Amino acid sequence: MILTGNEDLRVQKTIESVKSAFHELILEKDYEKITVKELCERARINKKTFYTYYDTLGDLLLEMQESVSGEYRERIKDYTLKDMDKLVREFFVFSEEQGEFYEKITCGGSYLRIREQMIERVNAERIIYPELSGLDNEKREIVETFISESLLSIYRKWIESGKKLLVNDVIRITTDLLVDGVKRYTK
Repeated sequence: MILTGNEDLRVQKTIESVKSAFHELILEKDYEKITVKELCERARINKKTFYTYYDTLGDLLLEMQESVSGEYRERIKDYTLKDMDKLVREFFVFSEEQGEFYEKITCGGSYLRIREQMIERVNAERIIYPELSGLDNEKREIVETFISESLLSIYRKWIESGKKLLVNDVIRITTDLLVDGVKRYTK
């Protein structure tokens, strides 16, 4: 349940407790191994209360993904491909701000399905890059896929390697690669 701030204080505290407990459990184990019973015990609520707000754990995860994806979309909404350096920087800065939970669901091997859902959510409200308006839909989608998949792949590789490079070095390398790779397809 996405909180609007107009809910009863008890409802707000319950939802915050559920999300906090879920966050902790994701850090401790794979999503597939988390049960509603375990989540409810951690959140100190009964199962009936959980099912009042969510049909499944998947719905809770989906809501949390939507929240993260929405925050990211909001931060990059005014950028175009001419702002590739800003887009790349924002992606890495945003990702770093999300912490270990985000790293796990973005980079962990068992989270492929979850990652794909997050990508679909960001892409569902795709930012239209005016620089690609001269391309037909198929070519535009390939360029947009190249950008998003490249960002994610480089981020995952950086996380898997233990963040041995400074984030600013990764941002610079990624920006150089993306700008040169996309340049020939923009107006």
